[in-house]
Amino acid sequence: MCRRVRRVLAGPRVQPGDIDNDIGLLERTLAALGRPVWKVTPEDIDRVVGDLAVKGRATSTRREYVQIFKGFHRFLQARKSAEIEAAFGVRLVCPVDEFNASRHVGDDSPALLPPPTPERVGEFFDFMKQRIATARKYGPAVRDYAMFRSLYHAGLRSEEASLLEKPNLHFTRGPFGKLHVRFGKGAHTSGPRPRWVPMLDGLDLMLRWFLEDVRPKFPDSPVLFADESGGSLHRGTIPNRLRYLMELEGRPPAERFSPHALRRACATHNYERGVDLVAIQQVLGHWTVSSTMRYYMLTLRSGSRRWSGPPRRTPPRTATDPPTPSWHSSTVCRLRRSPTAGRCRHDGSRPPPQHNGRVRIRGLMPRSA
Repeated sequence: MCRRVRRVLAGPRVQPGDIDNDIGLLERTLAALGRPVWKVTPEDIDRVVGDLAVKGRATSTRREYVQIFKGFHRFLQARKSAEIEAAFGVRLVCPVDEFNASRHVGDDSPALLPPPTPERVGEFFDFMKQRIATARKYGPAVRDYAMFRSLYHAGLRSEEASLLEKPNLHFTRGPFGKLHVRFGKGAHTSGPRPRWVPMLDGLDLMLRWFLEDVRPKFPDSPVLFADESGGSLHRGTIPNRLRYLMELEGRPPAERFSPHALRRACATHNYERGVDLVAIQQVLGHWTVSSTMRYYMLTLRSGSRRWSGPPRRTPPRTATDPPTPSWHSSTVCRLRRSPTAGRCRHDGSRPPPQHNGRVRIRGLMPRSA
């Protein structure tokens, strides 16, 4: 049964070794639950995940336990629900709810909350600037301000920001300088994907000030956003710091956001300003344009906000639209559509496997681009 389930869920390209590994994981999950699948409750899922956390298992391991059970339960609902209800009188209801589901974005994940508006982000940064003057520790307060500004203006992930080092700041590259994100998030076992990110909206001036005047107050080390011992911040520390700052700000829970929401706000606000889709994709370091599309939240002129995918091409600009940033033309590389492969090429040649965010466009670019 387990092998058949894994074969159905994974498709024809799954390898035998993957099937054996997932069967073992599913058997360990069912053994930890200690009861038949149709009798598992949300409290049982909480207990298993809590036991794994007490044992020191990584977040990714706990996610795998929940995901393998969720897939098995979905298979039973689709193929065996009538037989189980006839035999045991129980209707299958998945016990993995929004509270114990793994925090991982996927195709079947619930809709994300809209990113904060530019006005909300500006108010939060104004609060952080005012806090610097009265903070008990000046250095960590300025570090937090510079770090969250970098997350917003450069579209960085929390882990990418924690791994930045002082030599990664190149103030002489391009019109505004660039950040060299050496440990960009990889996918499909590709390893880290480095990329270059322009320092937009005064980020270069703020980081230069932080590097020259504030960073020397911390112990000497190559880490850019260091803790008080000079080491790298743990990736879990960054959302904890943001949560603490928002509690100090005193805003209602509906107006609070996560570090990843700043990254989505970077994509959304730049797109609303007229920045090209490919440029935003390169800034975020996405492998495909479809990943970038999920980040867009278009603002309606009436003031209401809703999720919507970007149009096929940039809409015509009007006199009331904000100006396009000057870095736009220098960031977007010249793309030529290949007449044979149907994919965009850079300088007429096929891009290598790791090409710093220059990815397949799949028909989104016009032929004149």
